[in-house]
Amino acid sequence: MQKLLDSIDVSQLMTQVIAFVPKLVAALVILVIFWVLARVLGRVLRRFMAGAGMEKALIGLLVDNILYYGVMIFGLVMAAAQLGINVGAALAGLGVVGLALAFAAQDSVANVISGIIIFWDKPFVVGDWIKVEEQFGCVNNITLRSTRIRTPRNTYVVIPNKSIIDAVLENLSQHGELRVDVTVGIAYKEDILAARRVLLEAVSGIDTVKSNPAPDVVVEELGDSSVNLQVRVWIDAAKDRQGTYFKAIEAAKLALDEAGIEIPFPHLQLFVDDVEDRVWDKAAALRSGAPRG
Repeated sequence: MQKLLDSIDVSQLMTQVIAFVPKLVAALVILVIFWVLARVLGRVLRRFMAGAGMEKALIGLLVDNILYYGVMIFGLVMAAAQLGINVGAALAGLGVVGLALAFAAQDSVANVISGIIIFWDKPFVVGDWIKVEEQFGCVNNITLRSTRIRTPRNTYVVIPNKSIIDAVLENLSQHGELRVDVTVGIAYKEDILAARRVLLEAVSGIDTVKSNPAPDVVVEELGDSSVNLQVRVWIDAAKDRQGTYFKAIEAAKLALDEAGIEIPFPHLQLFVDDVEDRVWDKAAALRSGAPRG
């Protein structure tokens, strides 16, 4: 131990410490300056973005994460340079590590970028009823990675934001009132005008159906086995869409049955004209089991 103490040049050590103290103080001052700068810029940017009507989650991402950590990382680099650390080599190493992490987490990064796009473009907001990826429900929460919706079955569905950006999305709450279409087929022999009167009276009694705009019934197509009528009703809220649809189908079926209007099932009608006698003879032989002639 004594030999170790004798080998230490105390005066040289003190000289190095005294020379290092100003560098350490300068590094700490730089960190404090950049910390204050990050806080001030964060407040200014937060007020500006809030005034622009941006979502709170997006503001939090940009201010509390990207801006704050970006400024502080730059401050750390400047402070490290004051201490004599080879910043270039450190940044090169961090760049390689960052590139590897970016490749490993490219799906997560894509979801985050898609989340930013959703917050910025606002194709929907929390509380809207949407249909996307064969899922229909009310938007319960929007995060940077995913969108969570609650379906009419009261299930909780989590959809990655990238899937939403790449898919066709239907927002049923964007314009308030919503039209619900129900297709009902009647036989060709039935009177369209009579069927229309019956259907309009039936759906008008549904509690969620609006009287203005009034329900209407139009001929949608002449199908293979039926004349397909489209019953169109309006509702106030998208949350009543499925319930109104089911009620309208049931009301239409019961009303048409009561009015004696036929709802046909799919069938094929075959007409045979000008068949030669020898064909009938062969058909009769087949039925009787006789050998073919």
